[in-house]
Amino acid sequence: MAQPATEPAKGSSSTPSPEHTEDAVTSVHPVDEKLHPSRLVPAALQHIAAMYAGVVTPPLIIGQACGLDIEGRTRLIAASLLIAGVATLLQTLGVKGFVGNRLPFVNAASSAGIAPILAIVETNAKGSQLPAVYGAVMVAGVFCLAVGPFFGRLLRFFPPLVTGVVITLIGVTLMPVPVGWAQGGDKTAADFGSMRNLALAAFTLAVILVIQRFGKGFVKQVALLFGLLIGTLAAIPFGMADFGALRSAPVAALPTPFAFGAPEFQPAAILSLCIVMLVLMTESSAGMLALGEICDRRADARVITRGLRTDGLATLVGPVFGGFPTSAFAQNVGVVSLTRVRSRYVVAVAGATLLVLGAFPVLGAVVSLVPMPVLGGAGIVLFGSIAVSGIRTLSEAGLDDSSNIILVAVALGAGIIPLAAPTFYAEFPAWAQTVLGSGISAGAIVAVALNLFFHHLGTRSRGTVPALKSS
Repeated sequence: MAQPATEPAKGSSSTPSPEHTEDAVTSVHPVDEKLHPSRLVPAALQHIAAMYAGVVTPPLIIGQACGLDIEGRTRLIAASLLIAGVATLLQTLGVKGFVGNRLPFVNAASSAGIAPILAIVETNAKGSQLPAVYGAVMVAGVFCLAVGPFFGRLLRFFPPLVTGVVITLIGVTLMPVPVGWAQGGDKTAADFGSMRNLALAAFTLAVILVIQRFGKGFVKQVALLFGLLIGTLAAIPFGMADFGALRSAPVAALPTPFAFGAPEFQPAAILSLCIVMLVLMTESSAGMLALGEICDRRADARVITRGLRTDGLATLVGPVFGGFPTSAFAQNVGVVSLTRVRSRYVVAVAGATLLVLGAFPVLGAVVSLVPMPVLGGAGIVLFGSIAVSGIRTLSEAGLDDSSNIILVAVALGAGIIPLAAPTFYAEFPAWAQTVLGSGISAGAIVAVALNLFFHHLGTRSRGTVPALKSS
């Protein structure tokens, strides 16, 4: 006798079983997971808190060097936040097959460009400083768009042996940043390095460690955010939270195109920033490779190419509104590594938040209430976790081979030289100082060169990977 029409037949797929439903849910890769707002919003705020100081640093330093008043510096900061938001949204959501690496990847104005930009400022008269900078930045963006696809084709020379070195160096060479924050951030301040600053940094670090030890579930994942919040609250009674920025910040300040003048194209400035762009492309590629390892979604040639294309577009368009060269933010790679929250939608929400902060500076000033020592205590955990990710990658890279041991030893040494001896390259040409002065790019170049020498010239051995298709 036939079953009633209202009852599904045995084995029918019209009503999935609980097991099938669970399989459908778990089949979503963590990178593509859409979290509930109760988890998504705190995780996004964690990214904002980790990166905010880094985003506002370039416009603050460059604005002061150009002699801009508070209103001018506020414009630069708003522009940097807006461009960072747009670039981050493009990276995380992207246009499939064209732009965006579709990873939890944060893009913003890079501090690596500060020194050469200051050199351009010093060689130009007041009124031509920012126009000369922005003209060079725009050409550097075009240069990135032109050269970016070749980086994707070079991925066969970035096996785990090389990427492990680069990821480790990202964490190690950035460690002076949170150390400086822990001491107070401003080296010219009277209380820089004081016990009060160091105690607040240590307290913040202790809070994060306690939550990591005893927290459960999502509370454990947002330990960094809790550490920043509790550390800031602890700083208020001691007068260590600066409310001045909150009082002086305008409610709204949308950037005006070419507010600082039309761009000027000076050959020397263009050359220096194109060299900087090569360094930023190397660091951005390293960041994507690191995230690919952390997220268990390998960043192949297509991903690298689309990611660099986003860097190029943001760097090209940014100067129209007052932005600077754009690249990866390593501290946010650290957030992903530490929390294991790998959803790109979390970072997309962070990108949207940056847009709002840029349009309404008074909201951005609330984030800036977090004292530098508090950021320093949290930053030690962030950057240290990046180095740990690199060590984990190296542990799977065949270090029982003596050639691989030598490769890692020399590449790490080359990457640590700028950290251990900042004046080591002082007598080198300016372009060489730009490239080798970054421990990340120096270590990456040496690691790639030695990988070629040991594994691609003549006999091949462990550590190589097959060539990858590029877009």
